[in-house]
Amino acid sequence: MRKVFITFAITSLAIIGILTYINWKFSFLLLIFIPLIIMGFYDMYQSKKTIRRNFPLLGRMRYLLEALGPGVRQYFIESDTDGKPFTRLQRSLVYQRSKKETDSMPFGTQLDVYQDGYEWINHSIKAISFSNVNENPRVRIGSSQCEKPYQASLFNISAMSFGSLSKNAIIALNAGAKQGGFYHNTGEGGLSPYHLQGGDVVWNIGTGYFSCRNADGRFDYDEFAKRATQENVKMIEIKFSQGAKPGHGGILPKEKVTDEIANIRLVSKGHDIISPPTHSAFNNPLELMEFVKLLRKGSGGKPIGMKICIGNKSEFLSICKAMVATKTYLDFITVDGGEGGTGAAPQEYSDHVGMPLRDAVAFVYDALNGFAIKDQIKIIASGKVITGFDIIRNLSLGADLCNSARGMMFALGCIQALECHANTCPTGVATQDPRLTKGLVPEEKSIRVARFQHETVKSAMDLMASAGIDHPDKVDRSVVSTRINLGKTQTFEETYPEIKTGSLLDGSTVSNSLFKDWKRASVESF
Repeated sequence: MRKVFITFAITSLAIIGILTYINWKFSFLLLIFIPLIIMGFYDMYQSKKTIRRNFPLLGRMRYLLEALGPGVRQYFIESDTDGKPFTRLQRSLVYQRSKKETDSMPFGTQLDVYQDGYEWINHSIKAISFSNVNENPRVRIGSSQCEKPYQASLFNISAMSFGSLSKNAIIALNAGAKQGGFYHNTGEGGLSPYHLQGGDVVWNIGTGYFSCRNADGRFDYDEFAKRATQENVKMIEIKFSQGAKPGHGGILPKEKVTDEIANIRLVSKGHDIISPPTHSAFNNPLELMEFVKLLRKGSGGKPIGMKICIGNKSEFLSICKAMVATKTYLDFITVDGGEGGTGAAPQEYSDHVGMPLRDAVAFVYDALNGFAIKDQIKIIASGKVITGFDIIRNLSLGADLCNSARGMMFALGCIQALECHANTCPTGVATQDPRLTKGLVPEEKSIRVARFQHETVKSAMDLMASAGIDHPDKVDRSVVSTRINLGKTQTFEETYPEIKTGSLLDGSTVSNSLFKDWKRASVESF
């Protein structure tokens, strides 16, 4: 190919020379071909790119096609049921509901109902009228130790930080939460002014203690209390891990770190903002309980919870043992699925680290029930929740309510361009580039967020009514079935058999499946 390129270069110059000699107007061709020839010779003698070295100039097409590939596949190749992590059908449903367009599907499902893993709701002959079901039920979050319990919606905005998301995106989400009467989780990036536009807020506090840290990066009680007592802050969430990269810590590239973000997070500018993988405010489950008491005091008695992607089961059981031993209870636990989320992460973490949501929710419910403390604590499920069926599925496994991040991003206009980490999000959602963020108008998008949330909750309640259920608390593991293979189906009740209430308090009654983890769990160590 090198000889071919040299032949091309010489021939092109010769032809252009002859044409220019005949008519000087052809000299403009030199402006086109000379830069191409220079690029080709550069490719021949550079040593970093083998393809370009072996195929001068032509090899550059590989990188162009590679860059165009995702968009070409999404718009011209993928079917309605293809596309990852969300299919075109799923994305379209969010767009339709956020715009309040018809979301009815003609001519039957496009899903393969005989494929392993297909799931459905077991409807009832005694289905009840939707008019007899509360269209917007509330879930009370607050243990017996909580002085200011919060009445949460069934479906809320999951953790997404200002910095990862643009100012306009955060404003739109918070305004949507205010319009629809649901909460907006700040993400671990701190409590920004854009989270305080009137919507209810859950302040997520991660290992970097952003907005409540001192110069050394450790937790600062005074900074916390100053912000936690604000009226719009309804709950506090201690972040242990997130589904995108559990055990890794968060990263905000320096390209996204503006003066404003640095000021909000109480950090310095000019470098990547990295939150460590573990907390420095406590080192074991007993110290965690003391930290919970401290946050409850500093917030004025508001609900205190934790967010976790389940890894080692024994570590979560050790937290349960500590709650029982100290009689100090978390008010809620947000369970994040290992399926990943809005946070950009190394592929191995997104693909192979963390327990998937369904298994995790079932385990957390069984653990709390086994220690007889589930009545004190609400479970919030977070991970690819965008439809009414997703909500019912999580409720049937033991969740009390759900969060959504990517669903809310779709409602904002996200097109799944997969550029969240590059500061080049074309829809202005996940970027700090003012040229891109100006395209996202908060006044317009907030309405879509509120509509999507309302229509999704309405869909969930409609499904409950079809199953003969009039309240989310009554959804159990018999409601949803799964195809195991062509000849076998199971309800969640069979797939995830519940353990007896209080059975984990006494070692003699621990089930075989949990015995090793229960025995390994200690209040003095994670």
